[in-house]
Amino acid sequence: LTSRFTVARMLERDDFKKRFKSNTPIAIMEFLYPIMQAYDSIAIEADVELGGTDQRFNLLMGRELQKELSQKPQIAITMPILVGTGGIEKMSKSLGNYIGVDESPQEIFGKVMSIPDNIMIDYFRLVTTLNSKEIREIEDNIKKEKLNPSIAKRKLAKIIIENLYTKNDALEAEENFDLIFKKKGIPDKVEEFVINDDIIINGKVKLVNAMTASSLTSSNSEARRLINQGAVRLDGTKIINPEFELEAKGEFRP
Repeated sequence: LTSRFTVARMLERDDFKKRFKSNTPIAIMEFLYPIMQAYDSIAIEADVELGGTDQRFNLLMGRELQKELSQKPQIAITMPILVGTGGIEKMSKSLGNYIGVDESPQEIFGKVMSIPDNIMIDYFRLVTTLNSKEIREIEDNIKKEKLNPSIAKRKLAKIIIENLYTKNDALEAEENFDLIFKKKGIPDKVEEFVINDDIIINGKVKLVNAMTASSLTSSNSEARRLINQGAVRLDGTKIINPEFELEAKGEFRP
């Protein structure tokens, strides 16, 4: 399989080309990934492959391999990359900047409301079924200051939740958001977590450990990233120190 590809061909990929010119290491494993993805197209005799714009090179590798092995080359379709909630990097679970489709309506609403205003229109385009005219109207009204960006974001959040859950769930999520962030109240439904003794040291527990143990984050690394991004509050106070520790005895509201 590898004999059908050359290093020169692999270096045509923009990322590899830049790293090669700057003497930044490129692992052999990174070359193998697009080759194995190309073989996937052979194995399933793909007619169409859909991927993000960052996958264009890999999709074309599949087409080339299919031609060499006498298969009809697949049609490659690319879609724009959805930027994560931080507004800079692509949405990724490993970066902790994602909105999960299986998250609660309350979590989804809060995360959508946290995205920067400048990426909101991309979300309307990529994750809603609004037509181009409707989206353009929202964009124009924001630019002309006829529509407050936060109102537009509420609309976006409710559309996303309605697609995943129900209209009532979307309205409840909005009410819950207002209760917490506008009225500084406590929502009716609050999950409770009890921290196990195995992560308590000298009567204290690291916040990152508590977040992971209570399934608020999938890993300590994700918890640290969220804290560094200023996305974590404890009893209403923003936590900026990833080494912050909690007293083991007591109740806290994240």
